[in-house]
Parts: sequence; structure tokens; C-alpha cells
Amino acid sequence: MQDICNRLFDLAGPYLSVRENQKHTEIAYAFALKLLERLGGRPEIVLPAVILHDVGWSAVPPEQHLLAFGPGAIDEELRRVHEVEGAKIAKRLLQEVPLKKEYCLEICYIIENHDSGENPLTLEEKLVKDADKLFRFSPEGFAIWFERFGLDERKYWEILYHFRSSGFLPIMVGNWLLQN
Repeated sequence: MQDICNRLFDLAGPYLSVRENQKHTEIAYAFALKLLERLGGRPEIVLPAVILHDVGWSAVPPEQHLLAFGPGAIDEELRRVHEVEGAKIAKRLLQEVPLKKEYCLEICYIIENHDSGENPLTLEEKLVKDADKLFRFSPEGFAIWFERFGLDERKYWEILYHFRSSGFLPIMVGNWLLQN
């Protein structure tokens, strides 16, 4: 699986050059590994989906990114573009690695719904969504996001606290994160 993941990181590199997505993806990938170890799941679905989940931001003009994500997001359709385009890009990139076709279909489904889909259908989809969101709680993710949005640290901590306490992150994962 590691060879496939390394190849996918290489293939995804040009698509992850916006929004500091390379760093975001590396951190989300590390969280995905921890979640898989702790909660189970199929790495052959979760890891490629995490690597490719944000490649679609490359299809959104950079000057429009902050309209689609973060505390001031006002354009749900634009955020949806990154999911739909991301699934298309992922489908092409997944053809370059030896994965079963049914895995590729599931991975693309997860990518197409990783932000907009409210109720994950599988453990794997849930793990990808959680790994993506946990990035915000990492020291590097915290620094990237509060600077990107022009917030002071205290205000950003309040936003993160709201995410956790409102069920944005599952309590079990949130508690696990705080303990580790």
C-alpha cells in the first residue's frame, strides 16, 4: 500500500500546489493512519481518498478560494466544484496505480462528498472526513488557517472549540485527539 500512496502523492503534487494543500494533505494523511490504527477501516480506500481529496481546488481560481471555505465562506456551489472536479481528477490519477476498480469508485465517491456529504455511508468515508478536519487542530494546520483567515489565535481557538462542541468532530475522535 505504501508504494501506491507514494505514487499518488507524486501524481497529486501538481494539483496540491494551491492553498497549501500539499502540507494539509500530508497532515491529514498522518491523522488517517492514526485513525485507521485506532478505529479500523480499509487503508486501500482511506489513504488514497485522503491523498486525493483536495486535488479539485486546482480547478477553482485562487482568488475565489476564500469564498468557498473557512469562517467567511459564502459560496457552497464553489466548494462543491472542488469536490466534483476533484473526483474527476482522482479518477484519472487512480488509473495510474494498481487498485481494484471498485476501490476507485468508492474513493471517488468519498472525494465527491467529503465536504458536502453530511452522513458518511461507510467507516472509510467517516475516517477521511475526520482526517481532513483534524488538520485544523494540528499545530501546523492551526497556524496555516488562522493566518490565512486573518484571525487572531484566540478567535481561531473559539472557532475550533465550536466545531468540536457542536459535533463537527465526533466526540470520541475529539477526546482521543486531546489525549494523544
